[in-house]
Amino acid sequence: MKILAIGDIIGKPGRDAVKAVLPDLKREIGANLVVANGENLAGGIGLTSSTADELLTCGVDVITSGNHIWAQKEIFPFLDGGMPILRPYNYPPGVPGKGYLTLGSVAVVNLIGRTFFVASYDDPFRGMDKLLSDLPHEIKIVIVDFHAEATSEKMALGRYLDGRVSAVLGTHTHVGTIDAQVLPGGTAFVTDIGMTGPLNSIIGDDNQIVIQRFLTQIPQRLTVATEHRVIFNAIFVDVDESSGHATSIERLQRTIDV
Repeated sequence: MKILAIGDIIGKPGRDAVKAVLPDLKREIGANLVVANGENLAGGIGLTSSTADELLTCGVDVITSGNHIWAQKEIFPFLDGGMPILRPYNYPPGVPGKGYLTLGSVAVVNLIGRTFFVASYDDPFRGMDKLLSDLPHEIKIVIVDFHAEATSEKMALGRYLDGRVSAVLGTHTHVGTIDAQVLPGGTAFVTDIGMTGPLNSIIGDDNQIVIQRFLTQIPQRLTVATEHRVIFNAIFVDVDESSGHATSIERLQRTIDV
């Protein structure tokens, strides 16, 4: 089973990059499943049904998210509908949406970390313990998007789940890390996939606005950078379908003009 996971997609530049790169890349590597973090699809914060549909139309199978999932209220009804959009599994009970979905023998799970976040989320470690005990036996492959701030928390979850899931792939910081590896128990891991968005930016946002916020400490609304040079960051994982263990993990990066 060949799985492609695309890092945080930032606004229109990120969406355009996915549309430009994904169809050919998917054929080139023979990807069976494409997962993409879409919590910044709509103007850099949140997602809408139309921006989500852009990804699904060009070959994304599952859209994961994170702390910005509630930024666009228009998406709320769709979270309980048929669109394959996930919000973090370890949000408190009663919120809209689902934290995982199954596609044949594969489960895709979305988790959010707790370190350095203001909000209080349920424990992602014990949450995964429960979910893994509840999943049907025919589910052999489990892919986890762990949307978290702290590198140590991401690494800890990867080690905690090693051998029990196929991949733990970090998102949220928008900066790709160089530690892609298959852990000893057979779980593919990377601390952060990185972002898909404007190259000349500060994690996707306009440089000058971000710099002024640091210089003045005056809140300003962030806007997605308009740079046409865009970086596409993804992770490619090959998984043995009988064991559910990863056999390889590879970082894929493309820089294009959109």
